[in-house]
Amino acid sequence: MRLVTAFLATSAALTVLPALAQNTWPDKPVKLVLPYPPGGNVDGAARIISEQLQAVFKQPFVVENRPGAGGMIAGEAVAKAQPDGYTFFMGANGPILFSPTIFKRNAYDWKKDFAPVSSVSFTPLVLQVHPSTPYKTVAELIAAGKKPGNALTMASPGAGTTNHLLSEYLQRESGAQWTTVHYKGNAPATTDLLGGQVQFNFDQLSVAGPFIQQGRTRALAVSSPKRLPQLPDVPTLQEVGFKDFSTETFTGILAPRATPKEIVVRLSDALQKILADKAVQAKFQALGSEARGTTPEQFTEFLAKEDARWMPVIKQANITAE
Repeated sequence: MRLVTAFLATSAALTVLPALAQNTWPDKPVKLVLPYPPGGNVDGAARIISEQLQAVFKQPFVVENRPGAGGMIAGEAVAKAQPDGYTFFMGANGPILFSPTIFKRNAYDWKKDFAPVSSVSFTPLVLQVHPSTPYKTVAELIAAGKKPGNALTMASPGAGTTNHLLSEYLQRESGAQWTTVHYKGNAPATTDLLGGQVQFNFDQLSVAGPFIQQGRTRALAVSSPKRLPQLPDVPTLQEVGFKDFSTETFTGILAPRATPKEIVVRLSDALQKILADKAVQAKFQALGSEARGTTPEQFTEFLAKEDARWMPVIKQANITAE
């Protein structure tokens, strides 16, 4: 009888321990692992929310930049991390959804290895050229890309990013061709564009906006369904002939799959409140992004739709990092 009682007491204690851990979470610093170097869209969004999360939970939310392999170095590290609520993956379209396919390496599968927590931001992209180029319109750029042996180069922040997929889409739909130069993130890609080492790129408004205003790049089109208030004179891709097309870069947070649901929900709830705050929204708007949090279920549904939308394009165009 004593043995049975002791066993039941031990079992009850083991059941209570995880619940206690979840109730006290977080009681130490939390890592947000990013697939890109400092600078750029994802890093900027992470810096904003990490400060807000620290204020809510009274623990540091540390941004850890781990670029490389199309974001898979960061993604794989989080997928294999202890699912204890102290390591999260904050990524964007490419690293979350497409990199394992594009790099032909089964490092992780977002549907199996992660628990979606919440979206963070949504950002339209700008097709921009270096001001030394003669191109004033998308039509002129396309015409140059149709010339045999042209020397056009497009800076990509990584294979499978929205920036890269937009470039592939434009080539497929227009018949133009150019050389894609892949970098490890927005920051180095932008540096080479500003330096004139490449002629153009697709970049998030949050990154491109200041350089366009300063005249260091020239905007030809935006990827949003409507013209942007920040760039009212710049047409949409739909306006210049790519009908019914629009896309945005999203940022969002995922946890290792076995992370306790209570922790995932607590973090998601906090993010939704943070991202609904007008002061926080103003910070994202200043970067050219829209702050928008979602429930875990809503974010999962969104990811599934994006996956279904873009994976056929990747496979049809045979987009790989090789």
